[in-house]
Amino acid sequence: MYKLLIIGATSAIAQATAKVFAERHPKDLALFLVARDGQKLEAMAADLKVRGAITVDFAVLDLNDFEQHQSVIQQAVQKLGGLDTVLIAHGTLDDQQACEQDYQHAEQCLRTNFLSVVSLLTPIANEMEKQHYGCIAVISSVAGDRGRQSNYIYGAAKGALNTFLQGLRNRLHRSHVHVLTVKPGFVDTPMTAHLKKGALWAQPESVAVGIYQAIQKRKNEVYLPWFWYGIMTVVKNIPEPIFKRLKM
Repeated sequence: MYKLLIIGATSAIAQATAKVFAERHPKDLALFLVARDGQKLEAMAADLKVRGAITVDFAVLDLNDFEQHQSVIQQAVQKLGGLDTVLIAHGTLDDQQACEQDYQHAEQCLRTNFLSVVSLLTPIANEMEKQHYGCIAVISSVAGDRGRQSNYIYGAAKGALNTFLQGLRNRLHRSHVHVLTVKPGFVDTPMTAHLKKGALWAQPESVAVGIYQAIQKRKNEVYLPWFWYGIMTVVKNIPEPIFKRLKM
């Protein structure tokens, strides 16, 4: 039985990814979902059972409540009987100007998008290191590849997360644990509903398929959609004397 833990399960990308797993592993999938909206979790669990999941358990948790992280991971391990794959998919797209003007806003952005993930990954990594198998997939962002004036607080959190995942990948490789960094570009979700959409925007369903395929292929990192690899390669290689003059 495939044992999948999804944290931040009610996000649009996480929901779409859970559906992909349920449809591709019919009658062979056990899920444990974690998010803060109990009603959405209940509806999601019912939907996934219809799609083929054998069991779907869930826990309601505000993921900024760090003190509960250890216990919710243990709850998932006990319910599932171990962990095959963990997907961490929560985060917030904070207002850059608010973060610039008030440190408390900036701290909250860093806390949610970086520190809460580190807090969760600590017991998850230790569990998988003991069992000597598994996959940890974490949704980061292309924003972490280079600091830009439009979102550098959010980008700093994701950049720190990317570095943390590189180190975790290096540490867990000898234990046969796969660590995947997922770097989406613009995705049309409720979190980005206020932003103007364009040709570079993707739907959660296509990103979900990319995540599933990257997990199966044991990739170290993946840009989604694929063309963001080329875009960010260019952005990362713009010389700093030029880059600092650009409005990005």
